[in-house]
Order: sequence, then structure tokens, then C-alpha cells
Amino acid sequence: MSTATALRSFPDVRGDFPGLTPDWHYLDTAATAQKPQAVIDATVKAMGLDYATVHRGVYARSADMTLAYEAARRRIAAFIGAKEEQIAFVRGATEAINLVAYSHPKKGRVLLSVLEHHSNIVPWQLAGWQVDVCPLTADGCIDLEAAEKLLTPEHNMVAFAHVSNVLGSPLDVARAAEIAHRVGAELLVDGCQAVPRLPVDVAALGCDYYVFSGHKLYGPTGVGVLWSDKLDTLPPWQGGGSMIDRVTFAKTTYAPAPTRFEAGTPAIIEAIGLAAAVDYVEAIGIDTIHAHECALVGTLRDALARKNSVTLFGPENSAGIVSFAMAGVHPHDIGTILDESGVAIRAGHHCAQPLMEHLGVPATARASFGVYSNDDDVAALIDGLARVERIFG
Repeated sequence: MSTATALRSFPDVRGDFPGLTPDWHYLDTAATAQKPQAVIDATVKAMGLDYATVHRGVYARSADMTLAYEAARRRIAAFIGAKEEQIAFVRGATEAINLVAYSHPKKGRVLLSVLEHHSNIVPWQLAGWQVDVCPLTADGCIDLEAAEKLLTPEHNMVAFAHVSNVLGSPLDVARAAEIAHRVGAELLVDGCQAVPRLPVDVAALGCDYYVFSGHKLYGPTGVGVLWSDKLDTLPPWQGGGSMIDRVTFAKTTYAPAPTRFEAGTPAIIEAIGLAAAVDYVEAIGIDTIHAHECALVGTLRDALARKNSVTLFGPENSAGIVSFAMAGVHPHDIGTILDESGVAIRAGHHCAQPLMEHLGVPATARASFGVYSNDDDVAALIDGLARVERIFG
């Protein structure tokens, strides 16, 4: 499908997002996605008319809310090709990675990559793993040939981003899983940037753990997902109510997965809201979304490539994200001037300081797309950058 055809054929859904005013061009979806009215309505209903706790009450509304909460688990599991018992609700991808890093019974060596988000670096360090680093290819993708050479039987884990939050670089997850498994290591995949825009089937990918946050998938904050078909091999990470089988002062036994990882009252409303977000995304079609965002990325990269002052980062096939720098202008200044023109981008190190060091810059400007993005947003960004050039030229 051509760029023009992809943009013309995509439905205009901006009206579904009350946070998007007509004169505001939101290009920071990689940080957090705006919420469609369907998700807002689902969360308001769950918080109001339907609200009760789950799993504990014998009264009808509690039972109904328990059914809705567990239905959300099934819905989200199906979205990534999983079984419901393989899905644990967590506060976000950060908590999911921490859970695996701390609970894994074989803390040893972990192979990360240069482009990882801090949430896929710091937890491994804090939990006592020995960190090795895989380099990138010239165009900013994880170098799997280098990973194959670096991995040894001493490695217990490989943890890579499915899509870079800075460069949009996609990972061949199936190949990464094959390489990891060849030396007996497991593969954890950070899917935060992939799940909103790429089809994900965890069984086909072959990874051992897959994590993502709800708020980047047009859902609420405060909820995320840890998927694994090995949850039963991990001990609990946090203790409290709900995650137990039997408690005495002498000994406690724990519930089976995924319940053992959901201590305390869970994010009931947020899980239901995330299921509504999955419904919304699937109604449009993930392949359709991907084609639309690829078209926008292509249009923006082509326009930026014509500017001598601009350096582009990342591969041509970056997924939904375009990072760049302008000669002689700090990204924070770019972001501030664009904001005056009603264009919202992200400027900074994007919680990826090792990647910034690799790129040789203190920060980048980043535009990232969502289902509500269109060619008017790209045009407004290009016009805004022309104003930046005039100011600093």
C-alpha cells in the first residue's frame, strides 16, 4: 500500500479522543497515548455504577465485578495470542521487568542492548544481575549477529525492546528467541512500543516473557501486563492479601499463577479500561494502524531528510517514531518553540541515556504517532521546524 493510499484509507478517529482539541497536534504517543471516549466511558462505569471489589465478596455486585475483571484478563490475553492464566496484571512494564528480575530463581548474566529504556536496565542492576551489552547496527537496530557471538551458557536472560522508544527500531523477536535459547537463556521482550502498532502473537514469537503498559495502548495508567508460560516457576514478588493459599504465623503457601503476583486489591478499573482499549484498537485493526503509522513516518522522514540542519536517527522502517536533532539547537528549545505553534513533541534523553551517549548527543527531539495522527500533524511539525530555523538561523 502506498503512503498516500494508507493515509487516505485510514478512518478519521480524532473525534473519538476528547483530549485532542482542533488546534493541538499531539506527537508524543510514545510517552503516553490519548484515551478514546470508549475507554473513558468503560472506566467511569466501572468506577461508578458497577464498582465493587473483586474475588472476595459474596454479594452480587462483587461477583459481577469479578467476572468483568477476569473477562478483561481473557480479552487482553487473546489480543496477544495468550491463555488467560499466563497473564498477570501489574502496574506497568516497569513493574513487570522488576518482578522477573527479582523473582527469577537463576540470577546470573543478562544481555541487554544499547537502545534499552532505563526500565529495562536498572531493575537488572538492582536485582544483582551481571549486565552485558549488545551493540547496534549502523541504522540503529539491535545487532543480533553480535548478540549471537556475545551469548554464552553463563547467560540466563536476554532482555530486548521489541520496538525502541527512541529510534522506533523493530526487533526480530523470533530470531532473538532462537539465539537466546541456543545457549539455554530465556528472552524477555519489552513490548511497550510494539503492542499499540504491531501484531503480537507471543506463541509465534517464541519469547519467554513479554511485558507492556496499558497507557501506551490507549488504556489507563497504573496497569500493565506480564505474560509468560513460565509464571508457575517464579516465586511471589510481593506479599499480601489475595495472593495466598493459606497463611499461618509459621508458614504461608501461595496461590497459583497469575494470582500469586497480584497481591492486594488489584487495578480493577484500570484492567477493565485496558480491555476496552484493546476492543477499540482491534475494531480499527492492528495491521491498518501499522500501515497508517508507517505512512506518517515515511512522510516525516522524507521531509526532515530535505533539511540540511537535521540529523535523523533510527532505521527507515522505524515503527511509529521519528527522532532527530537540529544543528545548533537544543531539543528542549525545539520543543518549546513547537509548543508555541500547538505542536507537542518529546525532547530529552527519553529514559535512554546510554543510547544518547552512543548517538553522541545529549538529547533528541522525538515525534511519535498514534491512531489519531494525520498528515496535518506532520505539516504542522514541519512548519514549526521552519520557524525554529528562522529563530536560530
